[in-house]
Amino acid sequence: MTLAETLWRFSDRALRCCRPRQAYDRTLIAMAMQRHINSTSAACVGILIAILGGCDSACAQQGLNNLWMGGFDSEGPPPFGGIDFNFITGELDISYEQRDIDFYRTNTNITTAAGELLFSTNGAFVANALGDTMVNGSGLNPSWYTSQYPEGLLIPQGVLIIPKPEDPDIHYLLHVPIDVWATTGPLQLYYSVIDMSLESGLGAVVAKNQALFAEELNGGKLSAVRHANGRDWWVFTHKLNTDLYYRMLVTPTGPQVDGTQAVGPIHPPDAGQVCFSPQGDKFAYFYESLEVLPFDRCTGLFDEPILVTGEQLDYGCGVAFSPNGRFLYVSTVLDVYQFDTEADDIAASEVHIAQWDSTYSPFPPFAALFSNMQLAPDGKIYIGTGNSTQVLHVIHNPDEPGLACNMEQHGIDLERYFSNSLPNHPNYHLGPVDGSVCDSLGINVGIPTLSPEEGLGVRAYPNPSSGQFTLGYPAQPTAGVLEVRDLQGRLVHRAYLPPWSQVHRVELPGAAAGLSAAQAGMYHCTLRWGVHSANTRIIIEP
Repeated sequence: MTLAETLWRFSDRALRCCRPRQAYDRTLIAMAMQRHINSTSAACVGILIAILGGCDSACAQQGLNNLWMGGFDSEGPPPFGGIDFNFITGELDISYEQRDIDFYRTNTNITTAAGELLFSTNGAFVANALGDTMVNGSGLNPSWYTSQYPEGLLIPQGVLIIPKPEDPDIHYLLHVPIDVWATTGPLQLYYSVIDMSLESGLGAVVAKNQALFAEELNGGKLSAVRHANGRDWWVFTHKLNTDLYYRMLVTPTGPQVDGTQAVGPIHPPDAGQVCFSPQGDKFAYFYESLEVLPFDRCTGLFDEPILVTGEQLDYGCGVAFSPNGRFLYVSTVLDVYQFDTEADDIAASEVHIAQWDSTYSPFPPFAALFSNMQLAPDGKIYIGTGNSTQVLHVIHNPDEPGLACNMEQHGIDLERYFSNSLPNHPNYHLGPVDGSVCDSLGINVGIPTLSPEEGLGVRAYPNPSSGQFTLGYPAQPTAGVLEVRDLQGRLVHRAYLPPWSQVHRVELPGAAAGLSAAQAGMYHCTLRWGVHSANTRIIIEP
């Protein structure tokens, strides 16, 4: 038996993602491992001036995608059980939970604007905020495959939640099963409807497994981006063995098929991942080759893709854009690469930023390889390991070119097994394309339009503070800077604000041990995004 084969004799319990579900996942990692073996031989509350209308506007979109949920088998002892990754403070906060729902590759959820969980799903059923099956939430994705995995599906990007425009209580859940074993693909795209006004706010599924259309599709790869009008949503999936994308439009009247578009290469049965840039102007499809397609949020149409091919891209797994939308990252089981989408020659911009360092977690054969990716609200990109392990990889500075992006293998240690359960979240905070012909509704979502003379509404707390406080602000599409100065103008704290971030936790020097009386007093806070800025003051008490 080869080492590659040995690595795939995972335990049925801890490595649930390696059951013979999507055979392509097991095969591609085994092949890649064998190739590797052969080739290597072995803030500021109360006093803050909310210039644009106060705290309500600043906090309007603070949640929605702040919570990532993972883990499985809570009935067992640690390292089994649930994991929550919460970014509501602007930083990653990890907690461990006991709940009835398990999460594998098929995973998404949505929270309130304040960051409280509304509901989640693993593709087999919908769970309410308590982790119990939602009323009428069982029986999603009827198929022979779902019957084999009632505890949660293993289809990458197999579920997606879109809030109904103009109705905060209604959410559309789009989802696909596996209907054909040979292709690991579905024969239709389903949607279900969740009404959060029912069951005392715990919600109920009021329509389930409604077929939008029937076609044989590539497995998973459900993706969405907000329409240029700032209200509606485009949703996409790909027809198997063709070059055809199905385009859905979600409006206040519900989801409907808007059309199809033939663009790019033909896609046979595949794995990999797709994603939109945070700005919604680019789309990436990655598996064995990388396609970068410009996208028009007004028409819902792609331009012809820029193709990047090469042996190094075989066995493609994950793809994610940087917060500024310039850099694109891909994982190929054993390696991670960065591409510059603004370069004249994207293929030539390739930088090899990581190769698997032979780490196992918690021990062999649990290899911490590279798999699916997701850009997080803290501005970092997190990477699954391909197996159920107790680590995640992280790209700390994805807006930086080359090795300056600071890719850290197994940089996140966990006390529970995590089975590649990075959620399929669109950018809920993306607003309209200002000035476009489609920006006709007079609305804005997440991104305020500011002139250089205006400030930005910000929420912060507590104030007065001991030197530890939190700033909350609307998501911005560009990176920002926070500076805190004393009344003499001396800089005491400076921090980077990632694009699309909404909260930032501040700890002034010495605050953890307790500030002295000499350090007490009033401090001036400035948040700056290019020519736009917000200024406020905070009182520090010893």
